[in-house]
Amino acid sequence: MHEVILHHYPTSPFAEKARLMLGFKQLSWRSVQIPPVMPKPDLTALTGGYRRTPVLQIGADIYCDTALIARRLEAEKATPALFPEGQEFVAATLAQWADSVLFLHAVSLVFQPESMAMRFAQVPKAFIEVFSKDRAALFSSGSAARVPLEQAKSHWPVLMARLQQQLARGNGEFLLGSAPCVADFSVAHCLWFLKGTPVTAPLIDAYPDVAAWLGKVLAVGHGSLSELSAEDAVAIAREATPAELPDEPFSEPNGFEAGQAVTISAVDYGTDPVEGELVFAGVEELILRREDERAGVVHVHFPRMGYRIDAR
Repeated sequence: MHEVILHHYPTSPFAEKARLMLGFKQLSWRSVQIPPVMPKPDLTALTGGYRRTPVLQIGADIYCDTALIARRLEAEKATPALFPEGQEFVAATLAQWADSVLFLHAVSLVFQPESMAMRFAQVPKAFIEVFSKDRAALFSSGSAARVPLEQAKSHWPVLMARLQQQLARGNGEFLLGSAPCVADFSVAHCLWFLKGTPVTAPLIDAYPDVAAWLGKVLAVGHGSLSELSAEDAVAIAREATPAELPDEPFSEPNGFEAGQAVTISAVDYGTDPVEGELVFAGVEELILRREDERAGVVHVHFPRMGYRIDAR
């Protein structure tokens, strides 16, 4: 039985989503700190080039994107459920909306000059320049477009009013009932990002029901974690064997076949392609087999939604 390893850094909003889901599942996990900007040589030894944060590792299986990480954690421990029975579609769809629409609005608001000046007040100027170039490169290709600041400010009251209405009319303290689910964690990480400075925190605090709900979600915590070095995580992958493929028919509507050499990449941002052998294509998941001189043979897992396959 391999340990659950999360590759992340403290200020990443999507990493906060993953940390909260680990806490919700009451899992013990190993924490590998990665750089917030490229290069990330230890991480990309495992992923083959995927650079977004976070990444989940279990032995020689590498899981990219919190949408798929949520499903892997559900398989790791069924209860409490991230996808409540009878509400799987609603939970997944609301989470997808939060991770795209709500997140891009939050990014625009967080990256406004006044907010960034406060966030980076104690950071060396050289790092600020590196960070700015890195994030520009992250969004330089793909379908995601930055939301103009004036548009984000205009839309924000609408988004918060809808969220407040859902909380007021729901059948419990959380978005879909009496317990949090993947939708709560997906919305929460965007708002957690905004709570980072006094410039953007009022965008949450102005909505008391939302602020109270966010406090309850964050109170879930991060579970039990212990630190692990990046070098040790790579060694764990090298010494492990990828898990058996899912017991599900291979299904690829565009004609790609098992064993074919392909690349898989995100379609919205951070579109760096990962090369490998397509070994599985299921309803929710794509798996590439690849070999790295440091990490050995690994299976890199991607969600089907939001990713594309191209022939090599």
